[in-house]
Amino acid sequence: MTPTIPKVNRQHPLAVKIRKQITQALAEFNMLSNGDKLMVCVSGGKDSSILTILMEEIRKRAEIEFEFEAVMLDQKQPGFDATAYQAWLESEGIKLTILEKDTYSVVTDKIKDGVYCSLCSKMRRAILYDYAFDNKFSKMALGHHRDDVIETTLLNLFYVGQLSTMPPKLRSDDNRNTVVRPMIFVAEKDLSQLATEWGFPIIPCNLCGSQEGMKRQKMKRLIRDLESDIPQLGASFANALQNTKPSHLMDHKLFNFREL
Repeated sequence: MTPTIPKVNRQHPLAVKIRKQITQALAEFNMLSNGDKLMVCVSGGKDSSILTILMEEIRKRAEIEFEFEAVMLDQKQPGFDATAYQAWLESEGIKLTILEKDTYSVVTDKIKDGVYCSLCSKMRRAILYDYAFDNKFSKMALGHHRDDVIETTLLNLFYVGQLSTMPPKLRSDDNRNTVVRPMIFVAEKDLSQLATEWGFPIIPCNLCGSQEGMKRQKMKRLIRDLESDIPQLGASFANALQNTKPSHLMDHKLFNFREL
């Protein structure tokens, strides 16, 4: 018996809220231009899936013309099966291209005692960057949300000694790719709730998600604990990243203290 493919309600109040937040980010940071060819990097998880659906809705409503394509990388993790996921996206009128590259064997061979994420993501990023460049995509969209931005800021602050985060728009070091993050104003809890409401098939990551002791998970717990006392922490943190005062920091490259 063929399983029923869920049809999402793009006008669900939460979907409308998230779509408006995506549109706000697209406009504020000039993420898209007329004639852009956008590649949405899809993992099969809730975040990039919701971004893909809502980008199609935004494309239909936009004053500018742009095209986009969803691209997924099959890294040959055991149990990976994108059949239901691809059928769902195509039922929503969205083309999904699946690239196949066995990075799983490389990662598990090289990382014997540690967290896979760093090497895994580095290899995945290189493959997707090459595909975007070779196929003349002008922009690449990633599904990072507001909580990802906050966690990255804290990770850099606590473990690297650097005040930096995931920027909304970034040119790659080799100058070949432009990366945008349209969901930087979107809270993860809203994405989780909408994913439950829509009920679409999700492909879990059984590689990194199965490992203990990940620093990012510590940051998630820290933020969750803080939000119990400071409900507006996420919005306040996002505002702070857009409202820096160089003269109130300690970076000589940003402010000339010697001549003050």
